[in-house]
Amino acid sequence: MKVLHLDSNHPALQADLEALGYENHEDFSSSKQEVLEKIKDYQGIVIRSRFKIEKDFLDQAKHLRFIARVGAGLENIDVTYAKSLGIEVLSAAQGNANAVAEHTLGMLLSLMNNFRTAFGQVQQGQWLRESNRGEELDGKVVGIIGYGVMGKAFARKLKGFDVDILCYDILPDMSDDYAKQVSFSEFCKKVDIVSLHTPLTPKTIKMVDQEFIKRFEKPFWFLNTARGQSVVTKDLLKALKQNRIKGAGLDVLEYESISFESIFSEIEKGSDNQDLRDLISLSNVIVTPHIAGWTVESKLKLSNIIVNKIRTIKNL
Repeated sequence: MKVLHLDSNHPALQADLEALGYENHEDFSSSKQEVLEKIKDYQGIVIRSRFKIEKDFLDQAKHLRFIARVGAGLENIDVTYAKSLGIEVLSAAQGNANAVAEHTLGMLLSLMNNFRTAFGQVQQGQWLRESNRGEELDGKVVGIIGYGVMGKAFARKLKGFDVDILCYDILPDMSDDYAKQVSFSEFCKKVDIVSLHTPLTPKTIKMVDQEFIKRFEKPFWFLNTARGQSVVTKDLLKALKQNRIKGAGLDVLEYESISFESIFSEIEKGSDNQDLRDLISLSNVIVTPHIAGWTVESKLKLSNIIVNKIRTIKNL
């Protein structure tokens, strides 16, 4: 069984697969076309987000038995077509859920306590206390959109705070000991904080737009550690300037490339994006480069989960 690794991961992944009897091959630099020319020789693929695996690719992968995505989302893989060919598609959302939850909480507390502004002022020799008076999380209503593995992990991180947690999800019966599921109208009426934890689907692309934001009765803090394309940047920027959104913590951006390795897609590279420049200039915005799930610990967890899932595939 030959496995082609298209992205680098924790060394334990290849070592564990070798112990299971797999032959590991690496290719971190070839073009998609070059990979296509040899994919027929492999029974397994391990990938993060280097490029899309679609019908044309899968049609060339005559002996492929599994695709292992070392991460959570599967939007870069045509899962339906792969499964129709008998190819197992694996992911590892549990591997970085804790990391994402901690990062989300960190951004929220940083925003509410003016860390970015205050530190910048101290660097300039200013010691301004009153203008940097923060808000406490206790007593707030936290709203989580998308109550799957990531949303639940964030809710668990909030258990030490005196907060009410509401969740909204397209699936029914998602309430648990940490969050109460409500209708979207009730969600918009009550929450002080909105945290996005949804996958990228046709329903979530450009979901957070001007009309979405207008439905909320109170100004709110906004967090996105899910997918950048779920948010219309120009509408978020407008809401921030109008104080409809009090602050935003963003680990992902609308303009990210498919591989998540650069901020712009190939089409947008070199473009003068005024909305982005205006967004990152705001003192009540924190942007990180898609690193919420990118910790030392999660790198190993993701690899371990993928190996365990490969181990349990039948008839390999």
